[in-house]
Amino acid sequence: MKNILFFFFLLSSFLGNAQATKIKILQSEINYVDEKKYPGATILIGKVKMAHEGATLNCQKALYYKDKNFFRALGKVLLKQGDTISQTSDYTDYDGKSKQALSWGNVVLKDPEMTLTTDTLHFDRAQQKLYYQNHATIKDATNTLQSKLGHYYLSTKKFTAISKVTVVNPEHFLTSSHLDYYTNSGMTYLYGPSTITNTKNNNKIYCERGFFNTKTDISHFVKKAKLFLKNRTIQGDSLYYDRKKGFASATNNVKVIDTIKNFVAKGNYAEMFELKDSLFIIKRAVAITLMEKDSMYVHGDTILVTGKEKHKIVRVFRNVKIFKSDLQGKCDSLHTNQETGLTRMFRNPILWSGKSQMTGDSIHLLSNPKTEKLDSLKILNNGFIIQKDSLSVDDFNQIKGRNIYGKFIDNELRLLNVQGNAEVVNFNRNEESLKLETITKQKCSHIEFDLVDNEIESVKCYKETEGTTYPPSQLPKKDQKLKGFIWRGKEQPKTMEDIFLAKKKKIKIKDVAEKKSTIQKKIRSKKRIKSTKSNRKKVKNNLQLKKE
Repeated sequence: MKNILFFFFLLSSFLGNAQATKIKILQSEINYVDEKKYPGATILIGKVKMAHEGATLNCQKALYYKDKNFFRALGKVLLKQGDTISQTSDYTDYDGKSKQALSWGNVVLKDPEMTLTTDTLHFDRAQQKLYYQNHATIKDATNTLQSKLGHYYLSTKKFTAISKVTVVNPEHFLTSSHLDYYTNSGMTYLYGPSTITNTKNNNKIYCERGFFNTKTDISHFVKKAKLFLKNRTIQGDSLYYDRKKGFASATNNVKVIDTIKNFVAKGNYAEMFELKDSLFIIKRAVAITLMEKDSMYVHGDTILVTGKEKHKIVRVFRNVKIFKSDLQGKCDSLHTNQETGLTRMFRNPILWSGKSQMTGDSIHLLSNPKTEKLDSLKILNNGFIIQKDSLSVDDFNQIKGRNIYGKFIDNELRLLNVQGNAEVVNFNRNEESLKLETITKQKCSHIEFDLVDNEIESVKCYKETEGTTYPPSQLPKKDQKLKGFIWRGKEQPKTMEDIFLAKKKKIKIKDVAEKKSTIQKKIRSKKRIKSTKSNRKKVKNNLQLKKE
């Protein structure tokens, strides 16, 4: 009996709810039935008003199908949901069972955050979702959004716009194939090829996945991101940009291109301060100067670029390495002024050009700012040039002096001028047989050298000349090298990738001996433990035998 009563209670509740979901006719001027023309429908005309579960609808004419809980509204349709949603259209179909509304003809929907206009709009009141399939325009306090397909979720204020999407405001123009946009916060999430253009300065951002806040101008992109500034392009796997502060940071596979100076910087992390015209880049950082037939690569732990286009300074700090097909180098730090074309190398600098090795307390390279070709060279204080003999691994032509000055022609070192306490060691070979005939050692205050294909062709000594030419057998090996001679050929970068190779840690004999001693101690300790265990086992076995 209790089960029967409970069943009837559920049935009555269900019927009550079913009746509660019926569409209510609140008013109309004329009601009539025309079964021939509109079978099953009640025709309502003049100031028609209907209600259903928190929504009201006003129109000029309606066809109401009571059995189906469905109506079609025609002419000046006004649909309201609570105090927040209002929609106008020429026509609306509404299904009370599914709470689905289909409106068409000059559709305009408004809520406190935005206004949507389209030709045809679906309104799912059960899920509080709007969707359109034939273009719509959405306007809020900040932006105007347009797309071919889209969904709007009333509860979260979220638009999902697909196909031919644009977002426009006084400062930006955004195009995308797919995005999510929140009208209450201005946050935009991009899921396809997208471009954001600043309408004031034409700066652009391209990405295929990312986030953009249209109100704060802060963006973060994580797929194929590129930032196009007036004279610079920045790209990376991940890119953060705050336009108002003029700050950008990029991570992994970073590439910064200076479109005016033919200058490129690469690395795995970079920060750019647009308003201060500065950039620094770290983690496998390299600065590349693009030239007509060749490029110069400069690597260091940190690369810092500052200054406007005509006054740009490039600084490279710690573990600096240089590679160019005909010029390589190393130093601790480097300073380049792109306006003057002057590059200065500091702290134990070294340059290699062909077979020549050049060292000094500091080295200066001067390029022509217009042609970007190497012009001249300065080796200041303790200048030393060593040139490996072409036919012997043990013989080296050497030039030493206080300061050394060089001249490049077509990026090739052609003239050297040594001034102050100049010393030379030169290995002289027969021009035909190339056999070593003599070794010349000389001193003077000033020496000039002409070079062809990086080989010394002629030597001229000036003032207080003092020199001797020896047969090779009469000059001991120790006297064949000038004081301070150090050949550093193993440090020379032979390819562009060599500039990234870390310095190998030298293994000291002392360290090897200590490691060997530690291993031997561990072995002896294990043997003692094993021996002790074996002895204990023997004692235990003997005791067992005695008991038996």
